[in-house]
Amino acid sequence: MNDSRSGVQLSDEQRIDWLRLIRSQNIGPRTFRALLNHCGGARAALEELPVLARRGGGTMAPKICSRAEAEREIEAAERFGARFVALGEADYPRRLQAIDDAPPLLAMHGNRAALALPAVAVVGSRNASAAGLKITERIARGLADAGFAIVSGLARGIDAAAHRASLEASGTIAVLAGGLDRLYPPEHAELAEDILANGIVLTEMPFGWEPRARDFPRRNRLISGLALGVVIVEAAKRSGSLITARLALEQGREVFAVPGSPLDPRAEGTNGLLKQGATPVTEAADIISVLQPIMGTDFPMREPDQMSGGELSEHGEPAADERARVLDLLSPAPVSIDDLVRLSKTSPRAVRIVLLEVEIAGRLERHGGGLVSLI
Repeated sequence: MNDSRSGVQLSDEQRIDWLRLIRSQNIGPRTFRALLNHCGGARAALEELPVLARRGGGTMAPKICSRAEAEREIEAAERFGARFVALGEADYPRRLQAIDDAPPLLAMHGNRAALALPAVAVVGSRNASAAGLKITERIARGLADAGFAIVSGLARGIDAAAHRASLEASGTIAVLAGGLDRLYPPEHAELAEDILANGIVLTEMPFGWEPRARDFPRRNRLISGLALGVVIVEAAKRSGSLITARLALEQGREVFAVPGSPLDPRAEGTNGLLKQGATPVTEAADIISVLQPIMGTDFPMREPDQMSGGELSEHGEPAADERARVLDLLSPAPVSIDDLVRLSKTSPRAVRIVLLEVEIAGRLERHGGGLVSLI
């Protein structure tokens, strides 16, 4: 069975291969999918990684996750009462599968029925005001009573209030920036246990992973990706909640904001969102009225990106002159992949293969909007 197709149930061997590949050095969700598309499967990709890195200019082969390491992580999940669900499997959240950088594997613990519900993300300030907490509870409880799952990040303040307000209703979904066994903040361990009764806790990060500052924006794309829309209750001018709002817009989700006092810096970001066109909300009904018309819209089961054909060498790899033209155009300044195709006068497939090689070599950085640059 080819493990790059959607709608499959991975075998135990394939699940180990998938885990090994996504845990290997320089492999992210987009690179993972490109590798499956290019190599035909995770095991073939693992074998090809040193060759691809060498072609990309790497001086050392990337560190590849061993079979023993992957088996230990799967055993840790089983002891924890969790399991790994793969992109394309029946239990994988359909809304999340529709985003460009959906995680190949999710570690899940709890009641997966919550993932089948229409969901709304509610996020905001960790240092929330009393008014912010009160409106969060009112909105989250109203949405939960109407049959929506509430998605948030288990953080202090607004996130915790949203989870608590929805515990007894449909269910709540907590997305972590670290491993399932590394809750942050630690004092929310009891809240996480309460969530497991009707809801679910999930992450893309390895067991034992302590969350770092840069892991939280990465987590935020999952919070917005799981939901039909995102509600920002309180957010300072520069905050992770505004990152979630931006990611939601990029993913085609609705963005809602609760108006706040112009004198409160915690409302500066939310009021800014309203000026930019976010929908103002003060109660759950405001959100439901916007989401009801799109609730029946199905999210397509996304497959790995299909590269278009082109003039490639005999073995399906870019010819030497194609590779040279693409590499010459790369620099520390971000450039779009479309511009690389146009300026190199080569095929999209050849450009993507060269970028894949450079990324596996640890020399490529991907930016928003399809931009890439050399590190």
